[in-house]
Amino acid sequence: MSTVIRVEDLSKQYRLGAVGTGSLAHDMNRAWHRMRGKEDPYLKIGEENDRTKTGNSEYVWALKDINFDVAQGEVLGIIGRNGAGKSTLLKILSRTTTPTTGSVKIKGRIASLLEVGTGFHPELSGRDNIFLNGAILGMTKQEIRSKFDEIVDFAGVERYIDTPVKRYSSGMYVRLAFGVAAHLEPEILIVDEVLAVGDAEFQKKALGKMKDVSNREGRTVLFVSHNMDAVETLCEKVLILEHGTIKYDGPAIEGIKNYMRLENTEGVFKVLSQELKWLGLESKPHYDPVDDIRFEIAFEASVSIPDFFVDCAIVNEKGEMIVHIKSDTITTARHTGKGKFTVAFELDSPKLVPGHYSLTIYAYNNKQVFFWGENIDAFKITSKSYFGNRIFIENNMGNVLPEIKISYP
Repeated sequence: MSTVIRVEDLSKQYRLGAVGTGSLAHDMNRAWHRMRGKEDPYLKIGEENDRTKTGNSEYVWALKDINFDVAQGEVLGIIGRNGAGKSTLLKILSRTTTPTTGSVKIKGRIASLLEVGTGFHPELSGRDNIFLNGAILGMTKQEIRSKFDEIVDFAGVERYIDTPVKRYSSGMYVRLAFGVAAHLEPEILIVDEVLAVGDAEFQKKALGKMKDVSNREGRTVLFVSHNMDAVETLCEKVLILEHGTIKYDGPAIEGIKNYMRLENTEGVFKVLSQELKWLGLESKPHYDPVDDIRFEIAFEASVSIPDFFVDCAIVNEKGEMIVHIKSDTITTARHTGKGKFTVAFELDSPKLVPGHYSLTIYAYNNKQVFFWGENIDAFKITSKSYFGNRIFIENNMGNVLPEIKISYP
């Protein structure tokens, strides 16, 4: 297959706290060096974009020396922690921002869905925005009309198609935006985490459409998500970004295992090969919102560690922390000698909104963090009982489903 995206030595530098390239003095200095045929002096400075560390430079590299190719018809997953550089890379590929150094070569039209509202004019109706987006992609009115009914039916917004989109819910907005992007026949479709706004039924529908776009129509898809189930289902290959650099470029299943791997920050703790055990379950963890969630994780300490705690957080597919279990408010500090120990967590009916979640686990005392692991063993909440058999998590449902009683005294 032919290569439709080629990224070579791509880097993007930002100046912290600044809009644009920085101060007027810095811009003049850059121009002076350019006039003399010399390298930009600020490319020689700058630090890795690691939010967990305090830096000394006001410049950071959001991306540094990125190289990869994407073939026609390929579905490439781009994964990494928040702040890893995923959004910056997509903005460069979508031509909404420019690289500092390096080059991007793209063959074909691109449709991007990077955030709710991308490419839509809020004052125009859904109908007008479909035609506007089609025109931006270079399509004729006749071509757009031929796809119009299919887009509206896919998005499920027929009743509101002549309403200004500023009155749409975020779920309606993203359904229509995805419908436009997927049906107006761009050669390359770029989709960010925005699909997490939609309900479970729409997410399934959108994943199916992206598969069709690639398999049947030979179009290329770049997909960013924290939902590892979706990435594994859809993608053949993945890129893992970490601190603005490519950590992995290869087959999706191996990459996801690499990404889910627990990381040891200080070399003091390591996780045993049976990383995490879901208690009371025999298969992959699927819970109902009212179920109790119980799991344990086994560690091995290389040295004796006094007075430490092990905390846990539940993170949704948008990377947001939904539940934070602060063990220092629940238990007393633990002491361990060199060797193995196990920590168990029990959450009584947390009533999480249906969706995909992962765990972040970290061990610390008052002096240092011994272990930090993210994206650990994803699990799923399904709505078997809440609201009867109705799956409804769109918009204002929030992150949890509390017990609610309404009365009229």
